[in-house]
Amino acid sequence: MRARRLRALLAAVLAAAVLAGAAGCAQSVDPIERLGKKAAQRVRRSYGPHEGAYRRWGLAAPLAPPPRPARPLPRHVEPEDEGLPEVLDRVPTHDRVVFLTYDEGAERDPRFVEMVRDLRLPVSVFLTDSGDGPGYARIGRLRAAGATIQNHTLDHAGLRGRPYAEQRAQICAGRDRLRSRLVRRPLLLRLPYGRYDRTTLRAAADCGIKALILWRPAHAYGRSTALHPGDIIRPHEPGRPQTSLTTETTRVLRRLQSRGFTVARLEDYL
Repeated sequence: MRARRLRALLAAVLAAAVLAGAAGCAQSVDPIERLGKKAAQRVRRSYGPHEGAYRRWGLAAPLAPPPRPARPLPRHVEPEDEGLPEVLDRVPTHDRVVFLTYDEGAERDPRFVEMVRDLRLPVSVFLTDSGDGPGYARIGRLRAAGATIQNHTLDHAGLRGRPYAEQRAQICAGRDRLRSRLVRRPLLLRLPYGRYDRTTLRAAADCGIKALILWRPAHAYGRSTALHPGDIIRPHEPGRPQTSLTTETTRVLRRLQSRGFTVARLEDYL
């Protein structure tokens, strides 16, 4: 008797499930499928800048997403420069993008780290060796926010005019210290004070550097100064208060938007 009652109850449950499935055939009833769709939606939402973040940082509209990098434009290389890294303050491209780059000190500003994270800014930060654990913890937070960390020599010594061995030691040691703490080997080098000579190029090549990165100061772009596709910009000038870092970056971003440009990641174009 009890067995018959259990079979009848099971049959009733199965019948109800079949009816529910028939009534809702236009919608998926697979909970795994529904969970997968929700997860995908969360990923899509988290990929771009946080909702409304641009207002928090003083922008009137979100930054336009950068295009997929086109094939690099051909570059003329003199025969004697074969095998040496390029020296760039602009990347040859037709894309209406510029590249934002920063030097040491950016990692010490928590508000700048928040800005990079909130806006998904594809910035490149060139660092010397901080020499201590807390310093690398700050660098780790900046990298986790989306910044790319590159080489600025070991201790910011001027390179031009120094012997090859000294220049190579500065470049390779800076590379190795960053690689040992951040895993990835930096392939770009920002020259201290923007000064270099042919010995610098040879030393950088021997340290595996792909390109030497100069810059165009942000204050050079006045009302009448044109932006060019591929310009490498340094928004924050040395000697100015670090508290102005986010303010200066916002000023640059507004100017870019008003002229139909956006920000791309430098490493994607090199």
